[in-house]
Amino acid sequence: MTDSAAQLVDRRFARLVAEFDRLFRRPSDGGGALAVYLHGKPVVDVWAGFAHSGVPWAQDTVAMAFSTGKGVASTLVHRLAERGLIDYDEPLAAYWPEFAAAGKDRITVRAMLSHRAGLHRLRGLLPGPVERFFDDAAVTAALAAAAPDPRHKVTSGYHGITYGHLAAELVRRVTGTDFTDALRTEIAQPLAAEELWFRVPESARGRIATNFPRLTVAGMSWERGSRLMARTRFAAAADTTPVGFAELVADSRLHNSVMPGLNGVFSARALARMYGALANGGQLDGYHLLRPDTIEQMTRRQVFTPDYVLAFRIPWALGYHGVPMKPSKADPISAFGHFGLGGSGGFADPATGMSLGFVTNRLGSKLTPLGDARLARLGALAHNLARAA
Repeated sequence: MTDSAAQLVDRRFARLVAEFDRLFRRPSDGGGALAVYLHGKPVVDVWAGFAHSGVPWAQDTVAMAFSTGKGVASTLVHRLAERGLIDYDEPLAAYWPEFAAAGKDRITVRAMLSHRAGLHRLRGLLPGPVERFFDDAAVTAALAAAAPDPRHKVTSGYHGITYGHLAAELVRRVTGTDFTDALRTEIAQPLAAEELWFRVPESARGRIATNFPRLTVAGMSWERGSRLMARTRFAAAADTTPVGFAELVADSRLHNSVMPGLNGVFSARALARMYGALANGGQLDGYHLLRPDTIEQMTRRQVFTPDYVLAFRIPWALGYHGVPMKPSKADPISAFGHFGLGGSGGFADPATGMSLGFVTNRLGSKLTPLGDARLARLGALAHNLARAA
């Protein structure tokens, strides 16, 4: 159950908090945090369960949120585009000349942001032990030299991890500064959303919740599951992670790296504040994160054909996916953001002026950590309550 100290529950969202509490009734459920903003004001900030075995989740607990970080990295790219440092329709190589290798000279920033760069493959990208993938510069250089999958000319192919390296390098090239420095000065500090971390400060590492269970695929080890996937129509999905991926994400050295497609460590309130600005015309507490016209551009659907990695249709915008708030296929998508492996995520819902951030250390179900319906249920309920508020 939630520890009531310093928690915030607007009575209009009491049903949402009750649903959140039900997720973390037993120690085996782990823990998590949920934050909601409505029209730029906080209405929910709660936490429950356990951060570590026998250690309750606290107000300052943070969690690794996997692909949730793609939305954070994308927001930074759009800040720079709004300032004229990036043109969506320019080749990525215009900012990063080495990227033109192997026939990639015409791949645009827009294509990269919508997972159409053809560089989903991480498996086999670097020879040697999996520890090599802690070297961000080596991974980035290998991606610049790699040949794209030809299917990128037809449809999207989800860049599960590589998206973050591509976005981070683009930021570095146009700003001349480290990605984490740009994120801190452009978004985290001015929005008072400190806990948007990719390289986690040493002083904060004790706050990171322990993720569990160990990464598996349908109850099998990650490697065995990946080998079996490689024989199916999901072969491209198996290529998005390197050999030894389960060991990579369990290694504390991961927090020394900058992998915005994988290793973001966030608080729910920091995610809700960033997306709260995007749901509120681009500003929060007097800080103008983005203009409304920029938000309209970046959330415009770019592709909605079967993704060659995920094997189903994804409504990709520029760095975000659409978040349907109702099961009906006829209803338009009212929200955008990014979910992460295991169930964490954050999104903005401009139709209601609502944003939501959710982090957890229990990665999906006991059978598979690939995700479950927790965030979808919370998001749909929050959307309905915000409409009625």
